[in-house]
Amino acid sequence: MRDQWGASPERGVWISDPAGRHDLVVFAERARVLDEAAVIRLRVRADGLVGAWVVTGFDVLAGRVVAGRIQPADLTCAADQLARGLRAADAGGYADPGFPLDSAWRGALPAETGFVHVDDVPATVVADLALRGADLARESAGHGPPASLLDSEVLQVSGNGTRAGVPMRCVLALAAMRFLPEDPPDAAAEVVRIRSAPTWLRIDARFGSVFRRRGGPALLVR
Repeated sequence: MRDQWGASPERGVWISDPAGRHDLVVFAERARVLDEAAVIRLRVRADGLVGAWVVTGFDVLAGRVVAGRIQPADLTCAADQLARGLRAADAGGYADPGFPLDSAWRGALPAETGFVHVDDVPATVVADLALRGADLARESAGHGPPASLLDSEVLQVSGNGTRAGVPMRCVLALAAMRFLPEDPPDAAAEVVRIRSAPTWLRIDARFGSVFRRRGGPALLVR
């Protein structure tokens, strides 16, 4: 897209594939369900793809990757404005992400590399844990899930010389962002991959990943 003087916009998101735009719209809309004032950070990765990030209400980062281009290479915008811009994208895939909110994001992002594969867990197991956690959270209606529930390690995995505990907050974040397939064609083969780095726990599902900082301060965005 070019403006009336023929110049390209200095700030924007370009995703030519309609499916890719839809995926990012869904990501932004799920973020808004968790927080109406959610902000999304978009950043160009080393492989040329675009990573999208949001801090969930579980003090867990959620992210997914899409093929596209952004300008500048690292920008933060409101989730609702991004979704609106993507729905109104022009024929070339250009979307206006709205006003810059770069100062609203103060937290660190995990590195793209350096994670060790610890183990794979059946997605059905993780989905069942999420349902159980949601039931327990509802028992605390009006107060939100207690910290004791969120911090409880519901999975213990090991592999490649590494051990990792998965807290309920990560499981609930996966479910809340709808990263787990609701009706996989081959439920027995669908897995959730758990990886670990010195300062981050990473959990990869079919539609996105969640990250929990290990042994450090809580995530801060606003």
